[in-house]
Amino acid sequence: MSMQPSGSITDGGEGAAAAPLMPAPDARQDSTLDSRWVDQALLQRNASAARWMGWRLRMLVVLALLGSVGMFAVLRVLSTLPHLDAQWRTNGASGIELVATDDVRLRTKIGRVLQAVELPNGQRLEANAPSGQRLEADAAWLQRSPRWIVSDTERRHQLQLQDQIGRALAQPMLKLYFDDRSTVDVAPQPRGFSGLGAVFWLLCGLALVLYLIGVVVALASPSLANGMYALMAMCQSGNLLLIATESMWGFGVAPGFARLDLVLRTLCDLVTMAAVLHACLVHPLRLPHARWLATATWALALGFGLRTALGPLPGQWWATQGLLIVQGLAVVGVLSWSYRREPHPVSLVLRRLGLAANGTLILLTLAVALISRQAMAPHTVATIGSMIWYVFFTSLLLLVPFMSRSQHVMREFAMLAGISTVATSLDLLFVAVFALGQFASLTLSLFVSLALYAGARQWLINQILGSGVLTAERMFESLYRVAREIEAAPRKTGDQLTKLLRELFEPLEVVRAPRPVSRTRVASDGSTLVVPVPRLPGAAEEDEAGAIVLRYARRGRRLFTSEDARLTDRVLEQLRRAVAYDHAVEQGRSEERARIAQDLHDDIGARLLTLMYKAQNPEMEEYLRHTLQDLKTLTRGLAKSSHRLSHAAAEWKADITQRLMLTHCELEWSFSADRDIPLTVVQWSGMTRVLRELVNNIITHAQANHVEIACVYERGRLTLTVIDDGIGRQPEAWSHGLGLGGVRKRVKLLGGEVRWRERSAHGIACEVKVPLLGVRA
Repeated sequence: MSMQPSGSITDGGEGAAAAPLMPAPDARQDSTLDSRWVDQALLQRNASAARWMGWRLRMLVVLALLGSVGMFAVLRVLSTLPHLDAQWRTNGASGIELVATDDVRLRTKIGRVLQAVELPNGQRLEANAPSGQRLEADAAWLQRSPRWIVSDTERRHQLQLQDQIGRALAQPMLKLYFDDRSTVDVAPQPRGFSGLGAVFWLLCGLALVLYLIGVVVALASPSLANGMYALMAMCQSGNLLLIATESMWGFGVAPGFARLDLVLRTLCDLVTMAAVLHACLVHPLRLPHARWLATATWALALGFGLRTALGPLPGQWWATQGLLIVQGLAVVGVLSWSYRREPHPVSLVLRRLGLAANGTLILLTLAVALISRQAMAPHTVATIGSMIWYVFFTSLLLLVPFMSRSQHVMREFAMLAGISTVATSLDLLFVAVFALGQFASLTLSLFVSLALYAGARQWLINQILGSGVLTAERMFESLYRVAREIEAAPRKTGDQLTKLLRELFEPLEVVRAPRPVSRTRVASDGSTLVVPVPRLPGAAEEDEAGAIVLRYARRGRRLFTSEDARLTDRVLEQLRRAVAYDHAVEQGRSEERARIAQDLHDDIGARLLTLMYKAQNPEMEEYLRHTLQDLKTLTRGLAKSSHRLSHAAAEWKADITQRLMLTHCELEWSFSADRDIPLTVVQWSGMTRVLRELVNNIITHAQANHVEIACVYERGRLTLTVIDDGIGRQPEAWSHGLGLGGVRKRVKLLGGEVRWRERSAHGIACEVKVPLLGVRA
C-alpha cells in the first residue's frame, strides 16, 4: 500500500494537453511533463534489494524476534492453565456431552451428559461462597467469547459463568455429575502444548504471518498509509490470537479473561476499521480535509472503545456492529470519492474488497441477530461464523500487498473464506427464518454457497483484480501488424510498441523514458508497468531505446499484475522473433533476386543481344532492342533494395510511352508528390506490373487513341488514375481472368484497392489507391 506521487490524468495520447479530471486551484501539469512518477517507477529497479540494507533489516529481525517471543510467551501461559482432559460438545438441548478423553476415570462416561460440577467440602469459589459449591452445567460454558452475544443479559451471564468455571478449574479436585446419576472425581491438569488443539495452532500461525507481513510492508516503504496497514495487521493478529484462545478444547479459561477478551476484541475491531478509513483517506490519493476526517474517525472509534472498557453499555453489541458497518460504508464512500478525483486502479480494487468485507459483515450481523431470538439458539454456529469472517478479513489484508503479484493461493483462500462466511450466515438465517433443522439448514446453505461460488467465481476474480487483456486472436493480429510496421520503419520501434501496449492494456497514461530497463516489471502498487524498448534485428546503434511507462490499466479499472509483466515479456520475445524472421526472409529474398537478376542478365540478356544482331529486318531488331531495355529495367529493379518514387515514376513513364508509341496511341502523363519516398522492391515490382497490365489491356482490347495517366502521392497515399477513350463499357460485367485478377491481387497485397468505372462519354477510368506506401523513416 505504498503511496506514490500522482498526476492529473490525460487521454494518454501523444502530445496531449494537460487535462485534470477535476479543476482545482493546485491542478498539476500533465504527467508527461511532470515525470516524477516515471522516475520513481524506473528507480524501483534496485529498490527491493537496497531497501533491506541497513536499519530496515536490523529492525525487521528485531520485530520478528519480538513477535515470535511474544507469541511463545502467550502459548506458554495458556499451556499452564488447568483444564479437564476431555472434549465436550453441546447435544442440542443445552447440555454438555462428553465426546472423548484420555482420563481413565472418564472413559466410561463417553456419550453421557454432564449435569453439574461440584467442589469438594472445604473449597470455595469466592470468599463469601459456601463450601462444596455446586455449579449446574450449562452449554454456555463452551462459548468463551462474549463479543458476539447479542443480548446484554446473556452477555453478563456468560461473563459470570466463565469466571466461575475458571475459578473451579483452579481447584485441586472436582466432582462431575452425569445424567446417569453417577459421579467422577477428577483433578484438573495443565493443558500443555498438545492440549491447545489444531485450530489453535492454525490461527496462531495465521496471526504470526499477518504480523510479519504488516512489519515488512511498514519497513519496506515507511509512509502513513503503510503505517496504518501495519496497525491493521497487528490488531487483526491480536483478534486471531484471542479467537485461537477461545477455540481451545474443553471449557473454562482464566478468571477475568472473558471480560478482557470482550474489551480487547472490541478495541481491535474499532481500531482496525479506523485505520482502514484513515489509510483510504491518504492512499492512493490524499483527499481534501483528510486530516480532520481522520481525526474525527479516530476520536469516535477510540472514544467508543474506551467507554466499553470502563463498563458495559446498553445494547453494546448492536452499537459495536452498527459503528463497524458505518465505518465500512464510509470506507467504500471514500474510495469512490478518491476514484472520481483520479481513476487510480488501487482505489477501485480496494473498494471492491471493501464491498466484499462489508457485505459479508452485514449478512453475518443480520444472521446472528435473527438467530439470537431463537430459544434454542445455535451459539456454536454463530461463534464459528464470526471466526470464519475474521479469517476472511485477514485473508483480504494479506491479499492487499500482493495484489499486483496476483498470488493465486491467497486469492483463492480469500474467496473460499468469503463463501464460507456466506454459508454460515445462510445457515443461521435458514434456522431463524424458516425454522429448519440444523442438518437441513447446513446442507441447504452449503449447496447455495457452492452454487454461488461455482457460478460467480470468474466474476469475483474480475471484480478483485479487473478483467483480462485482449483475446489471443486479437493479440496475434496486433502483433503481426506491429511487426510489419517495425520491419518497414525500425527507427520507430518505440512508437509501434506503444501502440501495441495501448491495445493490450488501454492505459490512461503512456510516457516514453530515455532510461533503459532490463525487463518488464510492475511498480507503484500495480498502477504502473515499465516496459523496455527492445533493440530488434536490423536496427542501427543510434536508434531509440529506453523504456515505456504505462499507468492505470483498462482506463484505471484494473491493476497491472505480474501476469501482465510476463505476458509483455512474451510479446516482446515474439516480436523479436517475428522481426528477426522477416529480416532473414527479406535478406534471403534479396540474395535470390540478385541471383535471378544476374542470371537473366548473363543468360537471357546475352541471347537476346545475339538475336538482335542477327535480326532479319529493322522491325524485329527494334522489337528485340525494346525487349532488352525492359529486361535491363527488370534486372536493375530486382537487384536494388529500394527505389525512389520519382525514379520509379520516370521509368514507368518511359516504359509506357514506348509501348503506346508502337500502337500510335498518345500518352498524357502527370506526376506529383508532396515528398519523395523510397519504395521497397515488393512495392516497386507490384506497381510496375499493375501499370503494365493496365496499359496492355488498353492496347489489346480498348482500341484507344488517347491515354491519361496521373500518379499522385499525397499524405502517405499513392493514387494512380488510368483513363482511356477506347470502346470498353460496363466494367462490372467483365470477367476477371489472369490479367484483371492479377491487378486486383497485386493491389490487395499492397494494402490498397482498385476500381473501374465508365466515363460519361466513352472509355474506362481505372483508379488504384494504395495507402501508407513506402518505407517510413
